[in-house]
Amino acid sequence: MRAGVVGSRSESVRRANLAAVLRSLQLVGALTRSELVDRTGLTRSAIGDLVSELAEIGLVIEEPTGSGGAPGRPSPLVRPTEHVVVLALEVLVDSVAVAAVALGGVVLVDQRMERPRSRTPVTRTLDDLTRLADGVVAALPDGTRIQGAAVAVAGLTRGSDDAVVAAPNIGWREVPLGTLLRQRLDLDDVVRVGNEANLAALAESRRGVAAGLANVVYISGEVGVGGGVIADGDPLAGGAGFAGEVGHLPVNPDGRACRCGGVGCWETEIGEGALLRRAGWPEDGGLAAIDEIVRAADAGGAEVLAALAEHGRWLGVGLAGVVNIFDPDVVVLGGLLGRLCSWLRPMMSVELDRRALPAIRERVRIEASSLGRDAPLLGAAEVAWERVLADPAAVAAV
Repeated sequence: MRAGVVGSRSESVRRANLAAVLRSLQLVGALTRSELVDRTGLTRSAIGDLVSELAEIGLVIEEPTGSGGAPGRPSPLVRPTEHVVVLALEVLVDSVAVAAVALGGVVLVDQRMERPRSRTPVTRTLDDLTRLADGVVAALPDGTRIQGAAVAVAGLTRGSDDAVVAAPNIGWREVPLGTLLRQRLDLDDVVRVGNEANLAALAESRRGVAAGLANVVYISGEVGVGGGVIADGDPLAGGAGFAGEVGHLPVNPDGRACRCGGVGCWETEIGEGALLRRAGWPEDGGLAAIDEIVRAADAGGAEVLAALAEHGRWLGVGLAGVVNIFDPDVVVLGGLLGRLCSWLRPMMSVELDRRALPAIRERVRIEASSLGRDAPLLGAAEVAWERVLADPAAVAAV
């Protein structure tokens, strides 16, 4: 009995150590054995055994390097293999995308399909995602193993059953997307489903402009406005998984009706439609109209610059409330807000200075996304990899 308990503990420790090594590689991409010793606190011999096991499983490879660690002792470089991947998928208002992503956040193959801004039926979206996924998988080398999948969706999602609860800008309600995609893609594992802004926040905190920071707010503005929060290094989900829906923060009691059914939501003031309206374009002008606004701003057009200044003012009004609540290290602006950041910043900063608590305002940074359009896909990949990262030894049985 005692021997069994000791054996069980030993096995648990081994699996935990395997996970620690693989998580280090997932975060950084490639490390020498000596660097893994420093990062994990494990002994050199333990790291050697663990790396060998991960290599046998097929998750890492070792390459010779110059001298590292003790003088005269070469420290091999350990990096994730590209023969084991996850599928990251994305459903936005005007596009769908699929990517094959290796450990370390390396995108090996990706395909995107632009779509009309209409309420596309679920079955059509499943058809499009399946077609893209087939193309991505076909482009991978023979023998590549798929270890999981996750999808980022522009809407409220529920983690307990991987369903889309409501996506007003897409026209979906109570869609069991994870189950449907698992069937369509013929995957053995669960397909995780998450809100696209929450997943983008995760990606920015690990691989983007907020890398290494524990408290991050991500806000993206397109047709709708989404947000995600990283608190003390972990995504903030809330009681039902809906935390971070800052687009529906009420900011203007005398404002416009929102698609969510509310009035004066932040989305109605800093969404794409609001900017187009202020600049004199039809609210449904889409990306072509936004491109024209950017060109006019570059040329110094007075009307467009005034519209951007007003947009920045409302961005600052809402941001003041957000930073006062969450006290983040950095706020990352993604999507349209990131693209327009340089024009929005002056008036945004004025409102932040006026409204945010001074102790918070003096330390919080506001940055444009460094991952751009790929942020939600990379966040989905992080979630898809989690099962493997939690127990790398389980991969050997697959």
